[in-house]
Amino acid sequence: MVENPHPQPAPMKLLITGGAGFIGSNLVRMALADGHQVLNLDALTYAGNLASLSDVEAHPDYRFAQVDITDAAAVDHTIADYQPDAIMHLAAESHVDRSIDGPGQFIQTNVIGTFHLLQSSLKHYRSLEATAKDRFRFLHVSTDEVYGSLGEEGLFSETTPYDPHSPYSASKASSDHLARAWQDTYGLPVMVTNCSNNYGPYQFPEKLIPVVILKCLRGEPIPVYGKGENIRDWLYVEDHCRALLSVIEKGTPGETYNIGGNTEKRNIDLVHLICNLMDELAPRGESNELRATSDEKETDSPLATRHSQLISFVTDRPGHDARYAIDSSKIKRELGWEPSQGFESGLRKTVQWYLDNQSWWKNILSGDYQLNRLGRATSS
Repeated sequence: MVENPHPQPAPMKLLITGGAGFIGSNLVRMALADGHQVLNLDALTYAGNLASLSDVEAHPDYRFAQVDITDAAAVDHTIADYQPDAIMHLAAESHVDRSIDGPGQFIQTNVIGTFHLLQSSLKHYRSLEATAKDRFRFLHVSTDEVYGSLGEEGLFSETTPYDPHSPYSASKASSDHLARAWQDTYGLPVMVTNCSNNYGPYQFPEKLIPVVILKCLRGEPIPVYGKGENIRDWLYVEDHCRALLSVIEKGTPGETYNIGGNTEKRNIDLVHLICNLMDELAPRGESNELRATSDEKETDSPLATRHSQLISFVTDRPGHDARYAIDSSKIKRELGWEPSQGFESGLRKTVQWYLDNQSWWKNILSGDYQLNRLGRATSS
């Protein structure tokens, strides 16, 4: 019998920061299904939503702690009390446009917050007995945006030099460097992942794909930056979560793993794909019940036969990178991971999820965020 090179790992006590966010909530759900215990540490800022975890809130292996990672004392206490086997750090301010309007919060959360988390994790790591210390891992989850912009060819690899162009990507680059420094200087067993654009259920509706879906439902103009020629590599969120669990279970401390979906799309082509799906799944004019306005009134926009008629090209965002694409060969080669969700079917599942879960996003839109554009970098 051939021995399995990647046997099923033993269940772990995982502390997941940002577990009420888009990627985090999907990760919490998957980790619990795999038999791990999970403490979800989240500050519940605008993008943190416990409704995204309503189906697991009573799970016997799930706990929640409302803690801001910029609060060093609270982070210290939570880690010391929970005694995790591994920490998966996803908590971050993550929207580029918001970073243009308010960079200070990105520095506080992504840089200062990561620093506090690393310090508390190191204190915990040093307190462990030998066997537990050998098992402990700290996974820092980051983005491909730290690498800057690609030309028409080539892929980001784990050795691509950093070249961030927005306050968001600069703050994530800073936190990546801090995480690696705590490995090299203090011996904390750190691993870093850099992923491409995620899509799927529970994504906060200021990101491109949910914005297009909800603009279609409202019958409002669909904003596309510039000419829509910017290219992104798209990764289904459950594929990303499976990769993260593979890294925490089988990855090597000190290593970086790039995670991509092998699906490059121009923004304008992606928008047209979503519009076509909406034409099929929620034709315009068939029902007013799908409209997302808080007062459920009909909009003033004239009805169009196809949703693509709502596309409106707007001034590009400052520092908008032209193309991202990830080389995921290392994580496939070393950990056996590769994306399993095809893009066309994944996009259809995503659109259908937003149609089937209107109460989730309507509760968000009933608050301060109303699909308004951010990140114009206008002077005061």
